Amino acid sequence: MTDTAQPTGYCYCGCGKEIGYNRYFAAGHDKTAEAAFLALHHGGTVAQMLHAHGYRPTIDRNDRKSVTKAAVDAELWLECPRGCGYRGAPESINNHVNRHHKKAD
Repeated sequence: MTDTAQPTGYCYCGCGKEIGYNRYFAAGHDKTAEAAFLALHHGGTVAQMLHAHGYRPTIDRNDRKSVTKAAVDAELWLECPRGCGYRGAPESINNHVNRHHKKAD
């Protein structure tokens, strides 16, 4: 038995829609489920969810209560290798570098 969510063939938002193999949500229904969860547990806002988990806004990018810093520290996200301060998933970092740090030819 595992504690990890497993695809069941039906949308996880609870709409009852059958979905494709190895998927969790019908198209767009992940956002529906996320909004419902936030409404039920965090007053409908991401800020309240972050606060409930001990994260906070900060001017210190190295503050351990920064959610983006925590994601980098957990080695789930990366920082921009060009030193601009952007943080994101590896795919987002690649897109960011290509979009914002192109070399001038």
